[in-house]
Amino acid sequence: MRLASLLAATAFLGIAAARTGPNPPNRLTGFSAAGERVERDWEAKFKAMPSPDSQRSYMRHLTARPHHVGSPYDSANAQWILAHFKSWGLDAHIERFEVLFPTPRDRLVELVAPTRFKASLAEPTVPGDPTSAQHAEQLPTYNAYSIDGDVTAPLVYVNYGLPSDYDELARHGVSAKGAIVIARYGNSWRGVKPMVAAEHGAVGCIIYSDPADDGYGQGDTYPKGPYRPKEGVQRGSVMEMQLYPGDPLTPGVGATHDAKRLARADAPTITKIPVLPISYGDAQPLLAALGGPVAPEPWRGGLGITYHMGAGPARVHLVVTSNWDIKPVYDVIATIRGSTEPDEWVVRGNHEDAWVNGAEDPTAGQVAMMEEARALGTLLAQGWHPRRTIIYAAWDGEEPMLLGSTEWVEEHADELRQKAVAYLNSDTNDRGYLFAGGTPSLARFVSDVAKDVEDPETHLSVWKRRMLADIGNARSDDARKRARDTGVLRVGPLGSGSDYSGFVDHLGIASLNIGFGGESNGGGVYHSVYDDFYWYTHFSDTSFVYGRALSQMGGLSVMRLADAQVLPYDFVNLASTVQGYVTELQELLQSEQDETAERNREIQEGVFAATSDPWHPTIAPPVESLPPHLGFAALQNGADSLTRSADRYAKTFAALEADTAYAAGEPAVNALLVQAARRLTDKRGLPGRPWYTFELEAPGFYTGYGAKTMPAVREAIEQRKFPLAQQQIETVGSVLGAEAALIDSAATMLGHTPR
Repeated sequence: MRLASLLAATAFLGIAAARTGPNPPNRLTGFSAAGERVERDWEAKFKAMPSPDSQRSYMRHLTARPHHVGSPYDSANAQWILAHFKSWGLDAHIERFEVLFPTPRDRLVELVAPTRFKASLAEPTVPGDPTSAQHAEQLPTYNAYSIDGDVTAPLVYVNYGLPSDYDELARHGVSAKGAIVIARYGNSWRGVKPMVAAEHGAVGCIIYSDPADDGYGQGDTYPKGPYRPKEGVQRGSVMEMQLYPGDPLTPGVGATHDAKRLARADAPTITKIPVLPISYGDAQPLLAALGGPVAPEPWRGGLGITYHMGAGPARVHLVVTSNWDIKPVYDVIATIRGSTEPDEWVVRGNHEDAWVNGAEDPTAGQVAMMEEARALGTLLAQGWHPRRTIIYAAWDGEEPMLLGSTEWVEEHADELRQKAVAYLNSDTNDRGYLFAGGTPSLARFVSDVAKDVEDPETHLSVWKRRMLADIGNARSDDARKRARDTGVLRVGPLGSGSDYSGFVDHLGIASLNIGFGGESNGGGVYHSVYDDFYWYTHFSDTSFVYGRALSQMGGLSVMRLADAQVLPYDFVNLASTVQGYVTELQELLQSEQDETAERNREIQEGVFAATSDPWHPTIAPPVESLPPHLGFAALQNGADSLTRSADRYAKTFAALEADTAYAAGEPAVNALLVQAARRLTDKRGLPGRPWYTFELEAPGFYTGYGAKTMPAVREAIEQRKFPLAQQQIETVGSVLGAEAALIDSAATMLGHTPR
């Protein structure tokens, strides 16, 4: 899944960090002076080991054949990775789960009026690209977890298929009820599109890739360039993971052989209407046949047609049926046992399955992680032993919706709640700038790691290159100054879309998601047969030097988290981020009040009627009641308590690190700190979504991958559920108070650490 869609940057960059500024040069957070010298020596040896040539070799093997869930090569790749982990001296095994994974049996998209056209639903071989010809092994173009269906109905174009797009349709007198909708990919996770269509009464959904978004509107198309060709199709899951990811039949528990399963008809995450993806070559005749109002300018894509909304005169026949089989997934788990605190775990993961051959997504990240593991195995042979236990995981079944990682997290939930220090994820990787998303307590940590990794193109640190970009792209002088003063990279909140979700969203484990990008565009072949070794070695990280940089980022992060004498969480950044979220919620409510008042004024003054098209009259919405004022005191008090506790902890921690007699960590302090992120959960979960328990961030119900911050409150305001919003303000305020109390306890314990 795409890194860029997962890392929406928060506007709050660790404001409070400006009080202390960046860490002094050559100082590792959480290490005594003696401990740092030892750590630096091992890190220098590690950084020299990752090999671009090795990564190229791994990728060539792993992408040689399609390796989706249940395929022979998926199983073979798991065994191949297992053998490598073992050969490097890691204690490795495979954990198997059994999950529902549908594969297509019948697919049809056919225009039946006013003319006839049958979509090809196929991606042709590209001359010179050998694996694009492996048609017998490739999964056909489809959307996994679409319900079966056979429907014929008028066609309606719904732009990106978001709730606001249906509001626009209604204003033009167009209804999706009883229709098949056609939506373009983008601006939300694909599974949101059929979900919203069903909410508006549609009977089917088609999703296409518009060339304005990832085709010739962006640049040369494959094979001349990296962008999506006319016949390219984006496969992908449309599971309603806003409720929960993982196996649809075993929510909350590992999908082991003997797990109790829901009946498929009772699984709430399977779509309510049939869905298929198509290319823009297949979409053009459908869209060209539409009548009705001309689409507004923002709805118009890159096809050489006039975009109309419908409904009709186009009618479409849509057929989707699947084989609903239980398939195995194989998670490869490798462990390096800790020498001092073995019951504290640092978990590092990247998935290995793909929709087809999957070079950029996910193998570019997988081969970088393998080189990390190889290098750490070499260090073990040289005498290095991490303080904490390190777990490397090559996840299976990520593409259908985080199957392998979610089932592993659910199966090991009790252990992880007690032992997990952090989870570090990667997924895709290409060339360019470092991107990082994660929990705010790890923002300064990942920034400090980035200062010690060289960017292969500029030979600056990857921190410096990214910081210069952040400063240059800042939208205001204040944001620019904040970036300069803090030295902390923008680390955006995590929503969903990759394997961190089970860790942070479900269990409240501090998490990071890292990778490089921005200078090539894997979106152009995303989830198609063309994301393969040939494409990657011609258009992405062709020399695998950013793969080496990712290995260094991941490996240094793992080593520091595993070896730190005191865990390097930054609660000052956490507190300042929380203060920013509270301010955003107050501004959101004020915006809702202002917009409602302005809309009501326009309705009462007849603006809608005055500007309507007599042939397609605009329909004025009804007058709405103004959103009420909400009491934010509980949130403000919780955030203020957190700020005070964080400041106290930071001063105590700084005094400890400045003490030259400090020689060792305090296990009791670390055991408490491990629970810090867990305190930011509510076991009841988000309203209507009990699987999601983390109160600071979660995938948005109508955004999917994109994160909503303080989602219980934010989405209640957005959905105008104001009594619920007030209730959740109290809940989140209480959670923040509990977090502040834990940080106070940690500060007290840290103040008594032996010198």
